[in-house]
Amino acid sequence: MEPLTVVAHDGTFHTDDVFACATLSLAFKDRELEIVRSRDQAVIDGADIVVDVGGVYDTATLRFDHHQKGGAGARDNSIPYASFGLVWKEYGVQLAGNEESAKFIDEQLVQGIDGADNGVLNKVADNGVYCYSVIDIISAMRTTWEEHSTMDEAFMEAVNVAVTILERMLAHAASYTHAQAILETAYTVAPDKQIIEIGKEYPGWYEVMTNHPEPLFVIYQREDGAWSAKAVRVTPIEFAARKQFPEAWAGLRDEELQAVSGVSDAIFCHNGRFIAVAQSREGAYKLAQKAIIL
Repeated sequence: MEPLTVVAHDGTFHTDDVFACATLSLAFKDRELEIVRSRDQAVIDGADIVVDVGGVYDTATLRFDHHQKGGAGARDNSIPYASFGLVWKEYGVQLAGNEESAKFIDEQLVQGIDGADNGVLNKVADNGVYCYSVIDIISAMRTTWEEHSTMDEAFMEAVNVAVTILERMLAHAASYTHAQAILETAYTVAPDKQIIEIGKEYPGWYEVMTNHPEPLFVIYQREDGAWSAKAVRVTPIEFAARKQFPEAWAGLRDEELQAVSGVSDAIFCHNGRFIAVAQSREGAYKLAQKAIIL
């Protein structure tokens, strides 16, 4: 079987074209891909798949560019599509296995890359701190003027890194999706909707619990065998908690915390008052109960 020819633009590469090619490498893992970097129209016209060059977005002919007049559309949240997003929209569900996992990766990875490539996202925090990101990691793989490797060689190395990142994101997305169902069940069966026992610190528990009005704390067993009681946030992206542990507990450990809390196996309460730990399930539950009434 002849290899599929994928054309991306030559010259300096960007994160969106790197990840677009990485996505295609996974989507067509049973086929050999020949990635060619060119802006020659004859080369573009002869390709099986084209990303980030050519001025055409047409899934029927596997053309995935966004540089044409008017772009290639935007998501409901107004983040416009770049080449990575267009390729992910076409193959994401196939790779992730379901819409929910594909959406998770779009929100966690793809949208940030697309937004930055289209110039609509700022990587500088409100306090002026520069937020180093996956975009910077890929950009750092470009060859410098002092090196002898070519930009095409660097591009292929960057694609390999992007493939690894995508594979790990796919694993986490599947785990996240599975966890959501477990967490919803934990909420449903909980006798006390303010304190939800979730078994372990599943990914995405903030999102599930903030979708319901009652939860104030979750409790779960840690890898070291102790039990944590952790505050539910106001929203998944805010650090502020619906209910904090008492100020008098902040930063206390062992005997001091046991004395002030009345929980005999209490171990620790964080200075931020969003987590407290006990030796047992019963102890963690009591810490949460007391925090609610104090």
